[in-house]
Amino acid sequence: MPESRAAQSGNIALLIDADNASPDSLDAVLTVLAELGTVNIRRAYGNWQKPALKGWSAMVHRHAIEPQQQFDLTKGKSSTDMKMIIDAMDLLYGGRVDGFGLMSSDSDFMPLATRLRQDGLEVYGFGTARTPESFRNACTRFIDVAALAKAAEVEDAPEEKAPAARREVDEELIKLLGAAFRASKRDEKGWASLSEVGQRAGNRSSFDARSYGYAGLAELVAALPNFATEKREGGRVYVKRVR
Repeated sequence: MPESRAAQSGNIALLIDADNASPDSLDAVLTVLAELGTVNIRRAYGNWQKPALKGWSAMVHRHAIEPQQQFDLTKGKSSTDMKMIIDAMDLLYGGRVDGFGLMSSDSDFMPLATRLRQDGLEVYGFGTARTPESFRNACTRFIDVAALAKAAEVEDAPEEKAPAARREVDEELIKLLGAAFRASKRDEKGWASLSEVGQRAGNRSSFDARSYGYAGLAELVAALPNFATEKREGGRVYVKRVR
């Protein structure tokens, strides 16, 4: 996973499973997607007759979102997923989209994310902490929207009132970073480029530092007692395993 990404100029599509996503984090999601480009395509899918989608209805005009009406044709089933997948494939074969954002916590979108990535497109997933691992790992990067919204609250709040936004880094992530560090090229003093470590880790996992309440990978790694970080000329960050 790269340390940071500047805003790009690609044409990005944000497809929202409104039945399985909260509108509260939409502003933060759009900000993150600026790493890939401009979100020119914005569509939200669901049965807009449902009171549960009232929050999304308020976002339609504010964020220029196209509401895609999908009736519940069979009790307990929804055609929302199918319509969203069809639209994504139409956009893919149209050849004018450079990346996708998928807002959902539904594992049904795992095959879609996998297929989009097979064409070399970046796919950012946005969902809750309960999102199945299958969909998480299918995305290029997956971001916990609750952590993302919490981090935004911290930045906006006065320092003395800022709520705690960070969650504990799990042992699996530490092992992943350790394996990526061991596989990276190191200098004579044992330091490796954090960019290379992040890239190697990103090939095995879709984790994002913002899901843990950190602005970027350097900040997350610096907070771990297992690693030391060092900023060098040009702003490049290097990392070393210390325990």
